Amino acid sequence: MTEPAPLIQPPVHIGFLLVPGYTLSTFANAVAVLRMANRQSGQELYRWSVLSLDGEPVISSANIELVLDGSPHTVGPMDIMLVCGGYDIEKRVSPALFELLRELASKDVSLGALCTGTYALAAAGLLDGYRCTIHWENLPSLREQFPRLLISSSLFVIDRNRYTCSGGISSIDLMLNLVSEIHGHKLVQDISEQFTCERVRTERDAQRAPLQYLIGASQPKLVDAVAMMEANIEEPLSLDDVASYIGISRRQLERLFDKYLHCAPSRYYLELRLYRARLLLLQTNMSVVEVAVSCGFSTAPHFSKCYSEFYGKPPRDERLVRQ
Repeated sequence: MTEPAPLIQPPVHIGFLLVPGYTLSTFANAVAVLRMANRQSGQELYRWSVLSLDGEPVISSANIELVLDGSPHTVGPMDIMLVCGGYDIEKRVSPALFELLRELASKDVSLGALCTGTYALAAAGLLDGYRCTIHWENLPSLREQFPRLLISSSLFVIDRNRYTCSGGISSIDLMLNLVSEIHGHKLVQDISEQFTCERVRTERDAQRAPLQYLIGASQPKLVDAVAMMEANIEEPLSLDDVASYIGISRRQLERLFDKYLHCAPSRYYLELRLYRARLLLLQTNMSVVEVAVSCGFSTAPHFSKCYSEFYGKPPRDERLVRQ
């Protein structure tokens, strides 16, 4: 008696919704994984459509224009829609985009985002109750605008039917984990070998190199001190408090910073706050006063003075660059 032929499942249809200014490399990396999955399996496990909101061409951040397959309303039903974002995402989205995404969610289409596309899902209210991530430069502004979101600094996050990644080559990691979830780890191993990928990174991997990789793992007190500073930007701790929390004296703290980071801890803390302020000025519509308060400065004039001394121009001029 002959065995019945295995059932051939229809391919998983993934839409890539390009937002003007999207990051081309992040998008291309994601598509490459799907192409290789089909090649290595010898089947059409995945098909993809490259889309824009209205079906019209979209220019990437590299000033390259791709041939599109249409809009979400002109292609067949999709299983997953991924919003591909890039620089200055807040100016690139629209109420029409939010409405489309909500419509897709109502039809049980899984939603995701590459790079800053996470902002579009958040602004549409489609990440409430889900964990998510975004490029590390955009983490502060996303947390400021959506304080109730569960935002991670991981390379990517898969939470039920929401898929987000930080951009760059992390879209490879996201798609490899997605393929593993749908079609198994063996296929992912085959794809990784073709990509000469040493290992498939997981959600536990952070976006930026942890401080211990930069200064060595032998200085846990210094790593803890910096983590305390990063977690307390809006209401800065005193150096005595930082030292006390990690169980050393203030003098020991100062010696650690001088030896390994070549600056005083007070200076390091100030630069952390100023860097956060610059990201908020460039990526949000918060006023200069609001940015100052959010970054732990008691008055706007004091903030402006510190900012000008560090960046060579006042915060208001930084905002003009964005506009």
